[in-house]
Amino acid sequence: MDWNIHTIWRFIVEITILTVGIYYAIKFIRGMRGTRGWAVVVGFAVVLGVTLLTTLLKLQVLSFLLQYFFAFSAFAVLIIFQPELRRLLAELGNLPMFNTAREERENIEVIVQTAERLSEARIGALIAIEQAIQLQDVVESGILVGCEATPEMLETIFFPNNAIHDGGVIIKGDKIGYAACIFPLTQRQDLNPSLGTRHRAAIGITEETDAVVVVVSEESGAISYASKGQLVRGVTVEKLRAFLTSVFVPRTGSRSLAKRFRSWATSRAAPSASLASKFPQK
Repeated sequence: MDWNIHTIWRFIVEITILTVGIYYAIKFIRGMRGTRGWAVVVGFAVVLGVTLLTTLLKLQVLSFLLQYFFAFSAFAVLIIFQPELRRLLAELGNLPMFNTAREERENIEVIVQTAERLSEARIGALIAIEQAIQLQDVVESGILVGCEATPEMLETIFFPNNAIHDGGVIIKGDKIGYAACIFPLTQRQDLNPSLGTRHRAAIGITEETDAVVVVVSEESGAISYASKGQLVRGVTVEKLRAFLTSVFVPRTGSRSLAKRFRSWATSRAAPSASLASKFPQK
C-alpha cells in the first residue's frame, strides 16, 4: 500500500471523525440512562442483537422483516429522541471559548450565594441556567426582566410576598432573562411520590433542554440541582459550586497543551541561545 501524504491525512481524518462519533454516541446513551427514553434504547439494542443473530444464522424471514424495521427506525429515532438529540447537538455547538473562566466563576458564585441565602431563609426557588438551547422555546410563560443577576435581585424575585415569586427564573450568563416561568413537568413514573412541583419542573426542563437547574426547597431549605434529566437532592453549597464549575468553567486541557508546547519550544531554543552567547557575531 502506497502510504503517501494524502493517504495518511485521509486516514487521520477518518479515524478522528469515527472517534468523535463513537464518543458522543456513548455519551448520548449514558445520558439517556434513567430517562423516559432509556427503555427505547434498550429495545433498539435488543433488536440490533437479534439482527446480528439472524445474520450469523442466516435466518431469511427474520432478516427480511428486520430490514423493513430498520428502514423506518430512522424516523422513529427522530421522533422519540427529539429532546435528547436536540440536547446532544446543542452540546456539540456549545463551545466554551466566548466566556473566560473568571467570568463564569463570578456567575456561578451569584447562583451559589443565592441558593445559600434562600436555603437559610427557607424560601423556595427554581433557577434555570440557560446554555445553548433557548429556554423560552419550551416554557409556557414568563415575565421579561432583563437585568443583571445578583443574589439580592434573585432574593427579591423569590420573596414570598412578591407578585412574581411563583415559577422559575431563567438566567443567561450574568443576566436574569425571565421570571415567573412555568417549566414543563417530567412525566417519569419512577420518582418519589413526595417530590414537589419545583423538583419535577427542574427534571422536566432538563429533559427537554441542556439547561442546569438549581432548586431550593421551601419546606426544608434543602438545595438540589438537575441536569440531563437527573436530580441530585440535598447537596451542600460546596458540592453545588463544584458541580456548576465542572459544567460551566472552560476546561484548561487545551491551555495546558499550549503551555507544554511553549515550554518545549523554550527548552529547544535555550541551547541555541547559549551557543550564540558563547560565539558572538563580529
